[in-house]
Amino acid sequence: MLNRREFAKATLAAALLAGTAGRAFSALGPIDVSKVRTDINAAGNKKLQIATVVKVDGIAWFDRMREGIKEFSAMTGHDAWMVGPSHTDAAEQVQLIENLIAQGVDAICVVPFSVEAVEPVLKKARDRGIIVVGHEASNLVNADYIIEAFDNKAYGAKLMSVLGAEMGGEGEYVCTVGSLTSQTHNEWVDGAIEYQKAHFPKMKLAMDRIETYDDANQDYTKLKEALTTDPKIKGILGAPMPTSAGAGRLIAERGLKGKLFFAGTGLVSVAGEYLKSGDISYIQFWDPATAGLAMNVIAAMAATGKKSEIKAGLNLGLPGYENLITPVKDRPGLLYGAGWVSVTKDNMAQYNF
Repeated sequence: MLNRREFAKATLAAALLAGTAGRAFSALGPIDVSKVRTDINAAGNKKLQIATVVKVDGIAWFDRMREGIKEFSAMTGHDAWMVGPSHTDAAEQVQLIENLIAQGVDAICVVPFSVEAVEPVLKKARDRGIIVVGHEASNLVNADYIIEAFDNKAYGAKLMSVLGAEMGGEGEYVCTVGSLTSQTHNEWVDGAIEYQKAHFPKMKLAMDRIETYDDANQDYTKLKEALTTDPKIKGILGAPMPTSAGAGRLIAERGLKGKLFFAGTGLVSVAGEYLKSGDISYIQFWDPATAGLAMNVIAAMAATGKKSEIKAGLNLGLPGYENLITPVKDRPGLLYGAGWVSVTKDNMAQYNF
């Protein structure tokens, strides 16, 4: 008997051979193959090797992204996989990319921990003819394409609109980032602070951005230290996904529900217990699996002679990526979708990751 993934591959292959596109069941739920591009499949092109290098392996966010990459491989027949450091380490991420260059892969998709650290090695990859696709790195120079799920400042502004309302529009707050060199996290915080100054003038940023290395224990420890330093802190805006767990744990342990508020990136699998208890009331995210699919589709398009189609208006056939925009006039390779979701305890059951 075929397992679920083998069934997905067989269903897709049958559809392609028949010249039709039906629905293939996958780990992500039913995907309409007629909407996901089929002219990039290995059945009509050479089998590509596409590696995705993420910030850190073994956390829920990138576990979910791996599902999308596996799904891409199942649907297209290309050899696609994901690797990442065992902990957030820019040098280790660079070494992984070096290894992939040595292997001669066709494309590298990358979610950089530090944009500055990966620039030289990505230039080396491109010089060798390897296609590079970035994500969560809108300022990346050495990439053929960068695919972002949304406008980063708008994402941060939405988080602040929620946090400011919960804080009653006044009081001190702190912001966390995975790294002080993490472009995306810092753009979210920039957007949040700009929104706060315009809409909540009685609120105040209590201290410099707190660097937590995308680790929930670091979030918990550093936020606890921040509260010790400044007991007047009333709000936490978390850019890294693990902050949702670190902040939730801190609020729960100290009995600060209704006194210390949180809004930030999170996943239901990570922050769900705190949403249920009411210790935190709001998380925001985009589906990492869909982002992984999107990066790999772009890479496959570029590698199969379809670079001219990667432009504003492109429909990848994925939720939130149906009408890509190019917001920066002189950077046509920087592409934005519209893919974030807002989650509270009322709708958290819709998301099983």
